[in-house]
Amino acid sequence: MKKEHRIKKNEEFQAVFKRGQSTANRQFIVYVLKKEEQQLFRIGLSVSKKIGNAVMRNQIKRYIRQSVFEMKEGLASGRDYVIIARKPVADMDFFEVKKSLAHVLKLAKVLKRDFPVHKEEKN
Repeated sequence: MKKEHRIKKNEEFQAVFKRGQSTANRQFIVYVLKKEEQQLFRIGLSVSKKIGNAVMRNQIKRYIRQSVFEMKEGLASGRDYVIIARKPVADMDFFEVKKSLAHVLKLAKVLKRDFPVHKEEKN
């Protein structure tokens, strides 16, 4: 993910928390804040120390970033997203993380309903 796709500053996180809509499933909470003046979407990640050590948290963040990168064509632009990982994510592999993240983004109505989560394998 490029730098312009990231939320880094605390004020920006707080704005999404205060004014954004939240949607959740067992693994993720997603806050979405619509920003009309913004052409692209931005992502902020939060993975608590309760989930695991630094290695585990960084791996989860890599999984989430890669999942969002693969779903970027189906994701609504002009929004800020803050994704909070919950404890069950620690026991999941990349494909489970991607599937769960797609599920919560569809619940939030920001990922196209018919967007394919898994790419078809070609023989």
